[in-house]
Amino acid sequence: MVSSTNLWLIGCGPMAQAYAAVLQAQSIDFRVIGRGTASAAAFKRSTGVSVVSGGLDAALAELPVPEQAILAVGVEQLSHVAQRLIGAGCRSLLLEKPGALNFAELEALNAAVQGNNATVWIAYNRRFYASVQKLRQLVAADGGIISAIFEFTEWSHLIKDLQKAPGVKEHWLLNNSTHVIDLAFHLIGLPAEGQWQSWHGGSLDWHPAAARFHGAGVSERGIPFSYQADWEAPGRWGVELLTRKNRYLLRPMEVLQTIPLGSVEAQSIELDDELDHHFKPGLFCQCQAFLTSHSVQIGQLCSLEEQLNIFPTYYRIAGYTL
Repeated sequence: MVSSTNLWLIGCGPMAQAYAAVLQAQSIDFRVIGRGTASAAAFKRSTGVSVVSGGLDAALAELPVPEQAILAVGVEQLSHVAQRLIGAGCRSLLLEKPGALNFAELEALNAAVQGNNATVWIAYNRRFYASVQKLRQLVAADGGIISAIFEFTEWSHLIKDLQKAPGVKEHWLLNNSTHVIDLAFHLIGLPAEGQWQSWHGGSLDWHPAAARFHGAGVSERGIPFSYQADWEAPGRWGVELLTRKNRYLLRPMEVLQTIPLGSVEAQSIELDDELDHHFKPGLFCQCQAFLTSHSVQIGQLCSLEEQLNIFPTYYRIAGYTL
C-alpha cells in the first residue's frame, strides 16, 4: 500500500473523484489537495475522503513532499502545478491530458523535468480501454495493421456554451480531440516526416483556427492513414483499423466491432470490460500502470517525451501556430 504522504491527488473536481474511486478500489492510500472549500465539501460527500484545502503551496509548506502525484486540475493549471511539485521534490507525476495548455507550457514543463530528474506521464485513458486492449491482441493475430482511418468531430453546438478558462476552447483540439488522435497514432505510429498532408478550413467563434480538418499520409511504421473532422456538422469520434482479415471499428470507442473479409456486416466482439463499467473507462488500468510501473502497462502510458514529439503534429492538424 502506498502511504498517504507518498501519493497526492491534486484537484477535487469530477475527474479527481473518478481517480479517487479507482485508488480506493485498489486499496491505495492517498492524500487529496484542493483549493476551495465548496469543491472540497463536494468531494468529501462523493468519495468520503477529506481534502487538504487551501491550495498546493499551503500543502507543500505543511506536509512532506509526495513521491508521486496525480494531477486532475484544469488544463490551464497542469504545467504550472506540475513544475511546482517537481521543484519541491516530487519525482513521478501523472498529468491529465494534454499535460499543458500549449507547446510553450509543455516545453517549460520538460525543462523542469530534465533539471530535476523527474518522470512525467500524460493520462490518455483511452489507451487502456478494454476495447483497445482486445484490439491490440486481434490485430496482432491478424498479422498487423495495414491501414487506418479516424475521425475526431466535436459537437460545437454544445461546446460553444461551455465556461472554460481563457485559451482552453481556443486550443480544443489539444485539450479534447487528442484523445482520439493520440490513440490512432499510438497504434500506428506518428506520421512520417514529409509523407503526409493536412488541410484545415473554416472558423468558429470559440475556435478561430479552423472548423474542418482533413489529412492523409503514411506513418513511421509504413501504415497509410487518413482522418477527418467537421465541427460544424454531425459526427462522432471513431478509429478504424484494417488488417488483411478484418476491419476493426472503435465507434463508440468503448465498443469493438469487426467486419470480416468478404462481409459488410459489423459484428460485436465480446469484451472483458467489467472495470470499464464500474469506473471511468480505462482509468483503473491506467492507474495500475502509473503506480506499479508494470513492464507491459507502463509502455502503454504516454510519456512527456512522446507528447513533446507529437505536439507539432497536433498544431499542424489544428492550424495552430507554434
